Amino acid sequence: MFRKTFLPPIADLLAFEAAARHTSISRAAEELHLTQSAVSRQIRQLEEQLGTALFHRVRQRVVLTDAGRIYAADVQAVLQQLSASTQKTMAFASTDGLLNLAVLPTLGTRWLIPRLGGFMARHPEAMVNFSARTEPFDFAGTPFDAAIHFGAPHWAGAVCEYLMHEETVPVCSPIYRDRHNIRTPQDLTRVALLQQSTRPTQWAEWFELAGAPTALALRGPQSEHFAMIAQAAVSHLGAALLPRFLIEQELAAGSLVELSDLVLTSTDAYYLVYPEARAQSPLVKAFRDWLVAECAGQR
Repeated sequence: MFRKTFLPPIADLLAFEAAARHTSISRAAEELHLTQSAVSRQIRQLEEQLGTALFHRVRQRVVLTDAGRIYAADVQAVLQQLSASTQKTMAFASTDGLLNLAVLPTLGTRWLIPRLGGFMARHPEAMVNFSARTEPFDFAGTPFDAAIHFGAPHWAGAVCEYLMHEETVPVCSPIYRDRHNIRTPQDLTRVALLQQSTRPTQWAEWFELAGAPTALALRGPQSEHFAMIAQAAVSHLGAALLPRFLIEQELAAGSLVELSDLVLTSTDAYYLVYPEARAQSPLVKAFRDWLVAECAGQR
């Protein structure tokens, strides 16, 4: 709980921040549309409240003291956060509903956003904000209403709605396939394997499914996101194991080709996760129903 006695007037903070950023009272006054004497008075009031000097006056310039330098960094961060919070509230006020969604980066970019028009057509009053998250987090203290999670259906204090499992297929560019004469699963043991760094055993699992040697399954360059791996495969840098639903465009365009009809189905799955406190939110329920239906169609 903050104490009001320690909260300076925001006008004093704005004057201090501008003078600290410009190292000039006159330039701060120009920015704030005030007189130099008014800016100096506000800074003096702030120094009196803090009980310490924030600036050294050097000719026509002001130079931050050690205390002023520390305070300026904190004040700038607080003002930036206040500005961001105000913008967020103004955006919310202009709509009947705001959904803040944490989403896996490649899934959001390649699969969810291209389909989102269907949801917006049904709910034109809604606004969906996206942020990238790859690991579970505590909903408390975050702005998120929901998240799309890949893994097991376990998330403390949250509801997990099943969306779909992941079907992964080996792919590469036609040029890379022909260059290395890839015709069988065994042929993949002698080419560069593009690795997903968060799923290091995936190629070994697929080779085991195919009855091919697994000794070399961990070799190859690593990338963190599927989008990076897909682009590397399109660029003829190796063979990749990728979820089929994330590379629909490349497969349709022929820039990637499937190298086997053997599909590795994940034991983990995708889930829509939302805090129990948001379970009855009309917008969360509407998004859940739409997303579950979309994934059922994908399956």
